[in-house]
Order: sequence, then C-alpha cells, then structure tokens
Amino acid sequence: MTLTRYEPWGLLNQLSRELERLQGTESREEPAFTADWSPAVDIREETDGYVLHADLPGVEPGDIEIHMEKGVLTIRGERKHESTEERENYKRIERVRGNFFRSFSLPDTADSDNISARCQNGVLEVRIPKHAKVQPRRIAVES
Repeated sequence: MTLTRYEPWGLLNQLSRELERLQGTESREEPAFTADWSPAVDIREETDGYVLHADLPGVEPGDIEIHMEKGVLTIRGERKHESTEERENYKRIERVRGNFFRSFSLPDTADSDNISARCQNGVLEVRIPKHAKVQPRRIAVES
C-alpha cells in the first residue's frame, strides 16, 4: 500500500504561479499564504521533549526562520531559484523552488523558552524540551 500526501489545491496553485511567472506578474505576498512547497516533517516524542525533523535539501541554514508564538511553532524559508542559464538544458524539473511554510501547535507541556534548532545535511532538527514536572510537596500545617 502506498501513502500519498493529499494536497487538493497543490496543482492549481502551481499552475497559477507558473502563469504569473510567464506573464511577469508574480505576486510578492507573505510567504505564509503563498508557500510554493511544503517540506516533509517527522515529529517524535521523547521522555524529556519532542524532536522535529524537516527535510530541507538545498536550503541554506540562513534562509530558514523558526518562530514560536502563542503555542504555535512556525518554520518558513526559501529554496533559492537557479538562474535561467542553468535551466536551459534541462528536460525535466521536478525539484520545487521558492518559499516553504509549516506550522505546528505545541502541547502545553512544551517549554517554548528552550527550543533549539540545527541544520545538517539538508535535515533541520528542532528540539522542543518539556517543562520539568513539578513534584508534589508536603505543606506543613501550623497550629
């Protein structure tokens, strides 16, 4: 059995971008609403936190932005376009270029102040630690 990612508007959005590019009327909207592609992401829960891996081959670490706001972790960036001279001899181009955007709601146990990220070999790793559990303590009753 093969799993396929369901993206109902993906082809229509791609067609629209290609038509805009051909007409020279490309829009420069906020990347969050006009993502050209969406990276594959794996999220794993560990005892002390969560680990997120995103496949970002060809994306420079300086072109990746990670924001945490109101319990939502946002990853966005851009895979740069090649020059037109480099594309002339290609017979087929399947690797998507342009803006990407992913957003994830984090549980209340996530410690947003200590999130760390690193990118190595085209894989972004984001570590989200959990809050330290508050241990119950006995409260003395005075008389």
